[in-house]
Amino acid sequence: MKVSIIIAVYKDIESLNLIMNALKTQTYKNFEVIVAEDNNAQEMKNYIASIEGLDVKHTAQEDNGVRKSRSQNNGILKSCGEYLIFLDGDIIPYSTFVEGHVALAQRGRVLAGRRVNLDSKLTKKFRAGTLSPFMLEKFYFLLGMGLMFDRNARFEQGVHLNPHSLLYKKFMAKRKRNTSLIGCNFSCFREDMIAINGFDESYGASSLPDDMDLDWRFRAYGLSLHSCKNVANTFHLYHKKQNNPTSSEQWAKFNKNKEEKKYISEQGLAQHQ
Repeated sequence: MKVSIIIAVYKDIESLNLIMNALKTQTYKNFEVIVAEDNNAQEMKNYIASIEGLDVKHTAQEDNGVRKSRSQNNGILKSCGEYLIFLDGDIIPYSTFVEGHVALAQRGRVLAGRRVNLDSKLTKKFRAGTLSPFMLEKFYFLLGMGLMFDRNARFEQGVHLNPHSLLYKKFMAKRKRNTSLIGCNFSCFREDMIAINGFDESYGASSLPDDMDLDWRFRAYGLSLHSCKNVANTFHLYHKKQNNPTSSEQWAKFNKNKEEKKYISEQGLAQHQ
């Protein structure tokens, strides 16, 4: 199955380079990468042109405030994979990340993943090149031990389980787990994203469109959300918290859409054509 990995980025080429290096180590090889830039910088174009060993496409738009949903819709339209995986530009995937999503993918299902929140010390090592994500993945219990004592780190999300193993099938696959969708790590069939008209750009800079809004719209469309925790693992680079507040008007619109079951985006993929 051909996969399109859509990465939402804004200016941070250093983080994107870490993601690209991680994608070069993937155990599953049949994928393309779409860099969905919420900007149109020459530096980004130059960097993408320099990437070797990956099938990379690039979408860009004018830097006119936070328009992440629009840039992600650009990425969807550019993609040609049957299956879509979404990553944020500060999320570094394990080497088994794509394989994990593909292993659990089923028609009628959306996969909701999670992330390990790295501390500033490990993030600095990643950025300096003194520690690779692959090494932290392989020696997680040793090198990431300090995260065990940080409640915000969510250390348990970094423990990898083979989805084909007896351990996973017997103890984890049927276990009820939190399946709420977060936009930094989820996947779905491309045709399902098109059916709901992609991300709803009408919410503007709010954080609603790529998690809470998508969550209920997928469910209203008739899909089930399934956890891929411990199967499609990622590291989240430490940074100061960025807040895109949701206004009372946006919340009112969100709740009204839910009440009226309007799960087709008001302003989504169709409006780009």
